[in-house]
Amino acid sequence: MARNQYAVIGLGRFGTSIARRLHGAGQEVLGIDINEESVENAEAYVTDSAIADSTEEKALMSLGITNFDCVIVAIGDDIQSSILTVMLLKNLGIKKIIAKATSKRHGQVLDTIGVDWTIYPERDMGERVANQLLSPNMLNYIELSKDYNLEEIMLPKKMIGRNLRELDIRARFKVSVIAIIRSGDIIISPSPDEFLQEEDILVTIGTRNDLAKFSSLE
Repeated sequence: MARNQYAVIGLGRFGTSIARRLHGAGQEVLGIDINEESVENAEAYVTDSAIADSTEEKALMSLGITNFDCVIVAIGDDIQSSILTVMLLKNLGIKKIIAKATSKRHGQVLDTIGVDWTIYPERDMGERVANQLLSPNMLNYIELSKDYNLEEIMLPKKMIGRNLRELDIRARFKVSVIAIIRSGDIIISPSPDEFLQEEDILVTIGTRNDLAKFSSLE
């Protein structure tokens, strides 16, 4: 995995969880927050940290913010600071900006400013929980577009010991298997002659409806 530089602005629970995952994956992470206690609590999960007001250009420039590959604005309930920070980052020419939205209106403003990816943590988590309740075999998913998802689905028991050619999943269920996760390893673009084993996890792509039908198989 390539080593990139990330800056996370706002070290509440959401920002810290992102920083922890990126740092754990070997990426360089700068954590920034105006609150000293928040910075101290996140120090174990970042490469470097700084107490700074992200709405001040001089403060960001002193941290070399323009050198980062991606900046995540994870500011909590202070919508004004969130918007001002994003506007400043856009003016500074940051390559990629991801921002947390706390409401639909907040998200619309961020989209208008030109954020590359607007995240709604509470809405997304609610949808994730609902999807997993409706499709117990679905372990994880990524929304690719309005209609298409990439999902990790637990192998239905009736498919154990059979190969992909025989099952013909794409023709029968309109779902494409792009990888198999097996005992912690991943098989990319598996052969049609690959026999499926108990506890295999299928990485699949398809429409939400087709994936939901497939993941409901026993």
